[in-house]
Amino acid sequence: MNASPHPGPTGQPSLHPDAPGGTIDRLPPPRMAFDAVTWKEIAFLLLNLPVVIVGFVYVVTVLAVGLGLSVTVIGLPLLAFGLIGCRGLGSLERARARTMLGVHVDEPRPLRPGRLGFLPWLWASLKDPVAWRHALYFGCRLPWGILTFTVTLTSLFVLWPVLPFLARGMATVDRAMVRGLLQPSSELEMRIAELESDRGVVVDTAAADLRRIERDLHDGAQARLVALAMGLGLAKEKLLEDPEAAAQMVGEAHGEVKLALQELRDLARGIHPAILTDRGLDAALSSVASRCTVPVAVSVDLRARPAEAIEGIAYFTVSELLQNVSKHSRAQRAWVDLWRADERLMIQVRDDGQGGADTSSGSGLAGLAERLGSVDGLFVVSSPPGGPTVVTAELPWRDRDFRKPAPARR
Repeated sequence: MNASPHPGPTGQPSLHPDAPGGTIDRLPPPRMAFDAVTWKEIAFLLLNLPVVIVGFVYVVTVLAVGLGLSVTVIGLPLLAFGLIGCRGLGSLERARARTMLGVHVDEPRPLRPGRLGFLPWLWASLKDPVAWRHALYFGCRLPWGILTFTVTLTSLFVLWPVLPFLARGMATVDRAMVRGLLQPSSELEMRIAELESDRGVVVDTAAADLRRIERDLHDGAQARLVALAMGLGLAKEKLLEDPEAAAQMVGEAHGEVKLALQELRDLARGIHPAILTDRGLDAALSSVASRCTVPVAVSVDLRARPAEAIEGIAYFTVSELLQNVSKHSRAQRAWVDLWRADERLMIQVRDDGQGGADTSSGSGLAGLAERLGSVDGLFVVSSPPGGPTVVTAELPWRDRDFRKPAPARR
């Protein structure tokens, strides 16, 4: 007698194995997950072959023709235009990966030559790392495209139960390729954007410095020298008629000469002080500290001198901070410390004044922060109400190039 059927693990009837003459019903295999994501991955893998064939043929043709004709006039421009086309193919591939694989990849920054003109554009196009990464992507994907197309197409008829697992694994490799070669390097892109912004700050700062120097020359030394010339002219006219008056006018002109020389010295010190060039930061900062309205202790612990540009920025940073101490801090004492920490030049200016300093827009401290940021530096202000004020600045350390001869002093 046959055993009565009872529900099996899947809800389907099966015979009890202990029943006489009974057999075990074969249970159906578990269902595979063919959801929308899986079907998109399968479609992406099937499209790999035609896409990579087009991309591979384009890249090989561009490189072969461009490099082969590079000795001629048209070779390098053809290669440059071909690399721009690689950017376009990469944009289409990012869109395909975004739609079918859910890979959200940012677009790379557009090509921006440093200067206007055909030659700057040509050079920027030929050394464009984004275009070369795109060319590498399509150049190396032909074997992978053939493999994924073959495995996916075969699995649709032969390995249907395990196709979702195969598709997911191969699609994961595709996602890694897209992210590795078609996604812009976030750190590099951010660094380029920072450098572009810093270049604008440097240009604006240099223009402001030139305007300040022009204004100081026009309103100060130049006006005083004009008055001096006029006074000497009047003294010359009165020399025979009224020698005493002429002598008095010459004496006044002598005083004007002294004032004009002092203004020119101050202006030259504001551009680049001679003591900094000749004796370095220790002596130059000690000279600045001696002109401060409060006693300043200067400590410079440097075994070597940094590059001229870094040394100049450090000098003017300390100089402006000590001017703030004189004008606004109401301090009794101040301290200046400079030292080297690994590849950074550290600057710290402290005072025991009333505090309240900040880097809000429009202040002198904000200008210092922008100037230091333009050379990859840092600027931090700690100044609670009631004090003390501690300003810490960092500059990248670059060794001084002693191979270049120093300019001749006049």
